[in-house]
Amino acid sequence: MAVLVLLLLLAVSHATSDEDPYIGVNIGTDLSNMPHPTQVAALLKAQQIRHVRLYNADQGMLVALANTGIRVMVSIPNEQLLGIGQSNSTAANWVSRNIVPHYPATNITAICVGSEVLTTLPNAGPVLVNAIKFVHSALVASKLDRKIIVSSPLPSTVILDSFPPSQAFFNRSWNPVLVPMLDFLQSTGSFLMLNMYPYYDYMKSNGAITLDYALFQPLTPNKEAVDSNTLVHYTNVFDAMVDATYFAMAFLNFTNIPVIVTETGWPSKGDSNEPDATIDNANTYNSNLIRHVMNKTGTPKHPGIAVSTYIYELYNEDMKPGPISEKNWGLFDANGDPIYILRLTGSGSLLANDTTNKTYCTPKDGADPKMLQAALDWACGPGKVDCSPLLQGKPCYEPDNVIAHATYAFNTYYHRMGKTSDACDFNGVADITTTDPSHGSCNFPGSLGSNGTMVNITAPSMNSVSSDSSGPSFYGRGGFTGNLVLIKVMLWSAIIL
Repeated sequence: MAVLVLLLLLAVSHATSDEDPYIGVNIGTDLSNMPHPTQVAALLKAQQIRHVRLYNADQGMLVALANTGIRVMVSIPNEQLLGIGQSNSTAANWVSRNIVPHYPATNITAICVGSEVLTTLPNAGPVLVNAIKFVHSALVASKLDRKIIVSSPLPSTVILDSFPPSQAFFNRSWNPVLVPMLDFLQSTGSFLMLNMYPYYDYMKSNGAITLDYALFQPLTPNKEAVDSNTLVHYTNVFDAMVDATYFAMAFLNFTNIPVIVTETGWPSKGDSNEPDATIDNANTYNSNLIRHVMNKTGTPKHPGIAVSTYIYELYNEDMKPGPISEKNWGLFDANGDPIYILRLTGSGSLLANDTTNKTYCTPKDGADPKMLQAALDWACGPGKVDCSPLLQGKPCYEPDNVIAHATYAFNTYYHRMGKTSDACDFNGVADITTTDPSHGSCNFPGSLGSNGTMVNITAPSMNSVSSDSSGPSFYGRGGFTGNLVLIKVMLWSAIIL
């Protein structure tokens, strides 16, 4: 259960095993002071998080995520599963209420039908496959089945004898559910969704699993785990469990279903009997996990094919029942302040959850006022920056001059475009700085508000800009050509997406 990271999105398509890997984040809501959906969306954009999983289909969140380009995985809660699994019309109504009104403005890419149903709600197990098929049929009727996949997250505990991976198999008592479910996933090009927690594997192993092996830390060859059947060496729990899942599917004659990890992470705080639930270990696990997924190493069974992963979770959920650790899986608190700063040096374009090391886009000293005015007009017009805070009586109206107003508009555009260097050029009149230009009650995107929360970035997404990327003729040449920016961003996205 945990969080964080990147990605600029190009198109919605069926996800396959040869797609470039990504990191997403789960968004739980058991907080006593749950941020407003627009604040959540602002944090996601500021942190370059481009894949999220919701535990429901909250209308406010779906609206807030519209036109952001963020890929959204929505969920049917377990308590709704029995009704949907027993009625095709109930499933159709759910899709018509929760999916159709929001797509494609909100980039919904998957529906999780329940979560860990076989272990948390076993009486619903017999209708799980029906529920999945009914939801898929509703998508077919709405012509969305080739845009949105359907699956149901399984806990790793349904896999028995998971080490060595080559002899792993699913709990046979669930084969009447799992076999038709896997058949559906394979026939529709969907994923097997897996919730995996090396923290719990480590805690319950009685010393058989070392902390370094659970945390992706480097191991000497004699400390690596060896599959006695294949003689393959494993250096971490994550890879071993993913491969165990592939072998368990192969045991049932399913060999063409990609795995996606829908939950994993490490708690940053625990009770006295959880000494390894620490900030340092949580940071180590999540930082190493992100690097491991994004470097495309893959697993010993599937080298070069990384497993896209959703970290649990965005926020610490202080209302979660159970031990202290259950409340402390997040990367951020309810104010949007990081619990710890991910150590992601060497992770390419990945951005850490560091809300202190910030950059801003401001006019260059001595820039021609006429050039600044033209750039300001473009940003607030074709650039689609929300410049309403610059109106008279609004927080950023004063000082009423072109430099101050251009600073706000440039910086907002720069942050909305992912803080790329091309997004802070404006035909040569702007530059990147580490000095926060906020003043008084005028808090700029990327700065911290007076209450410590991330400023709500209300500017539209890149997708809104790209449809109007040509801009006026003034920006049809030079370093800030709209098409040039779009091409460079698309190339950058294609590399990291």
